[in-house]
Amino acid sequence: MHRTTKSARAALFAVTAFAAATAYASAAPIAYVTSETNGVGVIDLSSMALEKTISLGTSGPRGLSLTSDGKRLLVAGKTGELIAIDTSTGEVVKRVTIGKNPEFVRVHGGYAYVTYEPGESGAPPEAKQGAKPEQKTDQQAEKPGEKQAGKGHDDDDDANSPPAEIAIVDLKTMKVLRSVKSGHETEGVEFSPDGREMLVTNEGDDTVSVYRTGTGQPLRTLKLDAGSRPRGIRASPDGKQYVVTLENTSKFVVLDAASLKPVKTVDTKLGPYGVAFDPSGKHLLVAAARDKTLQVFDAKTYEHVADVPVGQRCWHFSFTPDGSKLMLACGRSNAVYVLDASNYQTISQIGNLPLAWGIVTSPPSPGSIESAK
Repeated sequence: MHRTTKSARAALFAVTAFAAATAYASAAPIAYVTSETNGVGVIDLSSMALEKTISLGTSGPRGLSLTSDGKRLLVAGKTGELIAIDTSTGEVVKRVTIGKNPEFVRVHGGYAYVTYEPGESGAPPEAKQGAKPEQKTDQQAEKPGEKQAGKGHDDDDDANSPPAEIAIVDLKTMKVLRSVKSGHETEGVEFSPDGREMLVTNEGDDTVSVYRTGTGQPLRTLKLDAGSRPRGIRASPDGKQYVVTLENTSKFVVLDAASLKPVKTVDTKLGPYGVAFDPSGKHLLVAAARDKTLQVFDAKTYEHVADVPVGQRCWHFSFTPDGSKLMLACGRSNAVYVLDASNYQTISQIGNLPLAWGIVTSPPSPGSIESAK
């Protein structure tokens, strides 16, 4: 079997990155935010204003990702589809049947990896139409003890339901090549620094599963503490470690990238989910959703640096392409919070985004769902 050397892989990644940068060069910077009841919000990053909303009907969009050339936005619709949107027109150009309740989408190496959960109902929670940021309806209120009951979602499945699966979609043909079994309630998706492995967190099984990219071949599974519910996962900038957030035990665990053995566990505020490193690689950011807090840690030592108050149910976030701002999708606040990336202080809120869920930018930048290409 032919083996690609590290230098050859590095050269390939450099060429890919250059091609992506060239494709994005002429486009104005924007952010895409999925709103579970409204569609996809398009934010002009120059004015930090909601420019328009792309309606997707009753699709209930959640996860999203851009193709490497920026020409297509891929959105997971809770109705069972991967929806491809032409970014130049905002029109839906393709719908690919995936399976029940698709949630996460990650693009890598010419494929889209889409997690879906046959055991879930797939119906998004209700949002009060026209609700202002920070307003909260009765349906949106989190019940006391919900975390202890193991409910990290509005519509989680249970241990007796079918496990989640990962559909691998060829981006040239927009057809599902194969689906692979995962654990229960598959959440975060990350790729190894060399691009050869995909890691996913399974909160219902308290595991991290590892697969071969492209083929989906299962390689190994790491069992974490029972009841910890792993959610977000991100590789460190030097590629030597992975950070996994544990929602129910309010911690994150640092794994050695080669062995997947835990090397450090760090306490967080309640309900950590989204996790990412900042563009400089100096800080690790964790969205502690249940405490309405964005936490900042030193990226080398993992020592706590700061806590930043944010909105309600802020699961996912992304930096702007120039790295000057941080944007958090806050679902229960029906808004995106905009922070100054130099001091993490809130600058503004962008409303009219009911049940905001995921956020990515064009050109790409580091975030809890997507990494900069």
